[in-house]
Amino acid sequence: MNAWGRMIKVFFLIFGPASAWEKIAQVRRGYGYILATYLLPLLLVTSLVEGWGLLNWGKWQPRFQVYKSFAPAEVVPYEICQALVLLITVFICALIVLRVSQTFHERNKYLEAFTLTAYAFGPILLLHLLDALPAMSPWASWAIGVVLTVWILYQGIPRILQPDPTHAFGLYLSSIFVIVLATGLSRLILGMYILGYMSFDHSYMTRVWARFFH
Repeated sequence: MNAWGRMIKVFFLIFGPASAWEKIAQVRRGYGYILATYLLPLLLVTSLVEGWGLLNWGKWQPRFQVYKSFAPAEVVPYEICQALVLLITVFICALIVLRVSQTFHERNKYLEAFTLTAYAFGPILLLHLLDALPAMSPWASWAIGVVLTVWILYQGIPRILQPDPTHAFGLYLSSIFVIVLATGLSRLILGMYILGYMSFDHSYMTRVWARFFH
């Protein structure tokens, strides 16, 4: 199955979360499988589509009231950086969700927390496709993705982490807070750059990337 086909699982989670989570809980896949068949294909496809949009259509810059055109030396480092930040965010959020679950005296393992977090991130990653549109605000695509993530988390936590019923809602709210805060911070930094509020023109790493991809 190609990278586009992998995204079908995201739609199953959005439109049929209960049955989708049941299947995920039953097969109990490892880190490598989840990364290779879900997270990385999603990151690859959305990065390519968004990058194509930035190269061909540019992005509206509210600060300057113009559409900015991006060069490959700007787009490639940005997309690589964004993909790495999102991937790291998944691992960090999974660790925090695990620690939070343990405060409720649950005996979960990191793989379970990672499975829940990785699949729950699907809508947030998928909605990055909208960022290819020149007038689409990064905050709008992020907000839609977060709402869908909140929706599927409600069905995922009881099936993956299997908390005590008296602790389930507290764990659900805590997980939402962790994911919204972490993804919101990453979106703030990356969004400010793509919208023209932040510049790395004089950054040493930016000059290195520019020379490498020139």
